Amino acid sequence: MADRIKLTGLQVDDFVAQGDKFALDKLKKLPLLPQAIEKFYEVGIDRWLYCMNMSMSVRCGPRQYSSLHSMLREACEVLDMAEPELYVANNPFPNAWAGGVERPYITIRSSLVDTLSDEQLMHLIGHELGHIKADHVLYFSVGQVLMPLLEMLGRRTLGLGDVATYGLVLAYYEWMRQAEFTADRAGLLVSQDLETSLMANLALTAGPSRLREEQSLDAFREQAQAYQDAGPLDQMGKVVVFLLMGHSYTHPMPVHRAQHLERWAKSGDYDALLSKFKVGV
Repeated sequence: MADRIKLTGLQVDDFVAQGDKFALDKLKKLPLLPQAIEKFYEVGIDRWLYCMNMSMSVRCGPRQYSSLHSMLREACEVLDMAEPELYVANNPFPNAWAGGVERPYITIRSSLVDTLSDEQLMHLIGHELGHIKADHVLYFSVGQVLMPLLEMLGRRTLGLGDVATYGLVLAYYEWMRQAEFTADRAGLLVSQDLETSLMANLALTAGPSRLREEQSLDAFREQAQAYQDAGPLDQMGKVVVFLLMGHSYTHPMPVHRAQHLERWAKSGDYDALLSKFKVGV
């Protein structure tokens, strides 16, 4: 595509989703979180996770997967942020994640490189960079080992019971889901093309397929709208399913993500943000 607009001076508040901000504020107020974070640093878990990732993935650079490394550099220039490390890991199940509180990194599974086009990969890399820029990584990393940490700390030491523990877990999962909306916005700010970002969402939802040329974004939008417009009994069923299982999901349902991103793109806030940085380009 044409040269992307460089968002020099971009701040997290320029693109953070209100649900993300609200959920994180609530999470920070829970009494158990400071102890969990303190133990996270005390034990050195951030270093362990970094070393584990480095030992099982291939680091990208000018001489190793240079195409991916070039995408990372361009995405960092767009979002005006320091360049984290980028890794590729062999795995048939498409996924990517950001980690490393002190030494940030992004890991992309090999199957995802095969699933997405170059432009869709730019959205994906922007998404993961959004997690880093928005300081999500600390809370992601704590949550990755949250249950073992709660076991390690022990309720008697903390003076908290099951209600406090369960409340933290529920608040954490809710924030994780909301954080994805912020990261999706960062992905769009890098791709700077709504269709590309939505197709990346569709491709991630459907997974690798030899029939991917038959994917239809319009049909996916219609599916999302049909889910949104479900009748009363179906709406009640969605609530029941969420209470039984969905409350512990780490990501929003894909149709919700697509709708949320499209609403933001068409709200005027996205265009206003690009226009703010386009002056003088």
